[in-house]
Amino acid sequence: METDRAHGPASDRQPDQRPDRGSLPTAAPSPVPPKRRHATPSRIERVRRQAVPKPRVVIALLLLLGLVSVMLLDGYLRAEVGNDQRVRSDASASKVPDSVLDGGPFLSFEGGTARTRSVPDKTIVLTFDDGPDPEWTQKVLDILDDNEVPGTFFLVGSMISRYPDVVRRMVDDGNEVGIHTFTHVDLSYQSAARVKREIAQTQLALAGAAGITTTLFRAPYSSTNDAIDNYSWPVYKRLGAMGYTSVFIDTDSEDWQQPGVSKIIKWATPKSGKGASVLLHDAGGNREQTLEALPQYIKKMKAKGYTFTTVSGAQQQAQGQQAQGQQGAQAGAPAPGSSTAASPQSNPEQAAHRTADTSTLWEGRALLGAVAVAEWTVPGLAVVLAVVGVAVLGRFAMMLVLARRHYRQRNRRRFVWGPEITEPVSVIVPAYNEKECIANTINSLAASTHPIEIVVVDDGSTDGTAEIAESLGLPNVRVIRQANVGKSAALNNGVRHARHDIVVMMDGDTVFEPDTVQRLVQPFGDPEVGAVAGNAKVGNRNTVIGAWQHIEYVMGFNLDRRMYDLLRCMPTIPGAIGAFRRAAVLGVGGMSEDTLAEDTDITIALHRAGWRVVYAEHARAWTEAPATLGQLWRQRYRWSYGTMQALWKHRKSVTDRGPSGRFGRVGMPLVVLFQIVTPVFAPLIDVFTVYAMIFVDFRGSLLAWLAVLLVQLVCAAYAFRLDRERFRYLLMLPLQQVAYRQLMYLVLIHSCVTAATGGRLRWQKLKRTGEVGTPASGTGVR
Repeated sequence: METDRAHGPASDRQPDQRPDRGSLPTAAPSPVPPKRRHATPSRIERVRRQAVPKPRVVIALLLLLGLVSVMLLDGYLRAEVGNDQRVRSDASASKVPDSVLDGGPFLSFEGGTARTRSVPDKTIVLTFDDGPDPEWTQKVLDILDDNEVPGTFFLVGSMISRYPDVVRRMVDDGNEVGIHTFTHVDLSYQSAARVKREIAQTQLALAGAAGITTTLFRAPYSSTNDAIDNYSWPVYKRLGAMGYTSVFIDTDSEDWQQPGVSKIIKWATPKSGKGASVLLHDAGGNREQTLEALPQYIKKMKAKGYTFTTVSGAQQQAQGQQAQGQQGAQAGAPAPGSSTAASPQSNPEQAAHRTADTSTLWEGRALLGAVAVAEWTVPGLAVVLAVVGVAVLGRFAMMLVLARRHYRQRNRRRFVWGPEITEPVSVIVPAYNEKECIANTINSLAASTHPIEIVVVDDGSTDGTAEIAESLGLPNVRVIRQANVGKSAALNNGVRHARHDIVVMMDGDTVFEPDTVQRLVQPFGDPEVGAVAGNAKVGNRNTVIGAWQHIEYVMGFNLDRRMYDLLRCMPTIPGAIGAFRRAAVLGVGGMSEDTLAEDTDITIALHRAGWRVVYAEHARAWTEAPATLGQLWRQRYRWSYGTMQALWKHRKSVTDRGPSGRFGRVGMPLVVLFQIVTPVFAPLIDVFTVYAMIFVDFRGSLLAWLAVLLVQLVCAAYAFRLDRERFRYLLMLPLQQVAYRQLMYLVLIHSCVTAATGGRLRWQKLKRTGEVGTPASGTGVR
């Protein structure tokens, strides 16, 4: 046992503190500053820090909340959320007054008393339901303009919010508009609050689109007055008390059935010169027959001496010459959100319109803005997710093909890297407060079948890690003490003190099999190889969290490394097990402290320097994975953020030539696509899937999710077969997809927000238990 104390006593500094940047620093650390009394945060301060979320967490949650809100809004507009398709029929009308059932099509409640009015003789009110539609409504408006005829359009609020320009043109052209609810539901089934909400939302959409509100209303699925029943009658009374005129029909063209142009004209023609409130549709399906019949119908009726007007125009004609002060009341009381103080409508055929007040106007514009965002965001995300889905499936296929090729190539009997490597190597073990694990780690190395020296670099531990290492009394172990300056500096210190040309780096909580080092260093028989990635295994896999990570290590990490090995663009040598040519490490400046992912950083640097990095699947190391969700979050947060730092640091490799350019144009896009972009968007796939299960098609969405799960299961099973792992852990895969994968996505999103906001992340030490012992050669922990 040798102990090197040349680098000063252990420091009280925390692991996140770093020395000045530079390759393999040799200067002694600065003296430890004296501790101050009361430096520890107070209890109240600690509670405050825990209770108040960090801004980056708030931003991530707000983004998720915004996405869910946009999806729900889009679903509400498309009648996927809150849709009620019930339509009442054959109900009793015993509570409806006969004067209403037998009256005209315009129902109002002036002074609280129900009163109906009819369309005057030789007068036609053209009413159109279910719009606006960007195609059919525009063509209807063209026909009305060409024939100088006004119409009354009963608009669905969700359609108004999606196509406000059509509504604006409609009003500007002199047509009248009314409310047809926001989501086209049968109001007789809805609560009073839902009825009020349907009306108010439609008024907001109308105010945002055209700056007006209206006092006209037509219920979805309504027809003539005699269709009013005991369930719908309270709704009309309630709306009448709010100042609305309910508009029915007395002549139905039945155009929604597409019976043919001649029948539409015939059914829309009133009898014996009477007036008529005619029902047509400008949305809700193919309206070619309506468009063909409408101009013919107008010409026919004009030839018979009929005039065309709106609902308000017909009401005023029926009332005769009355005082100007009565006209406003007869056209309907002020609609909610309107202002009677504003200038009255100069066009009597638009007397039901009211100028929206300021608050309603801006609320309406805000609604239209939110709808516009949803209209662009959700379809755009759908396209992006489709691309991501194809990319993920393509990645699975590529991994399976290349992993099989890698396995067959490296496991041929005659395959050799070159001359057998038999000379001793240096194993560097950086350690910071690893008292639970350090003895198992060193004892596993002492059993190595390959000649090694063990260099333990104690990075200012305060728990007696160095003393435990020394107490083992092994002759080939050297303990180097240094002030606490971080893992990268500890590895650089170990490289500087290494006596051999090949160095193996591992974590202080990892154990090797006896033949691990011997298998790990054999690729150095190829002079082009500068570094080798080993096969990291989860030792504590007998818990749910451990089993999830075990699946991830075998499927995600090791299948990936086989693929990257053949493509010659390995992005990361795991910190738990990796071997390097000492000269290669020194040639790129050592382990950099520029990023928190020093293993990814050094790997990319070696690629750019022209070295080849390969994967040794049979060189196994057993590591202690995080045992709690909190520890797992901190570890993966650091990994994700550090990977982004390393990729950004080496971004110029994309335009380089030679080996550096090869990694930049092959490896870096793959890493960015499959380790950052795809996982960032993957939660959206799950959100869309849950949304579709709840609101769209449960069976179809569930089958699609199970199909993707089956593909992942096939890949995982193949990865387990290649690594000779037991398949029983795959029983945890469905639960991993539901719970663990979401956690990893949130970690990555958190890292992206940190990177986008310019945040800094400190080194984080995980709590260890030391439960991973020394496995037997070639067997491992199964």
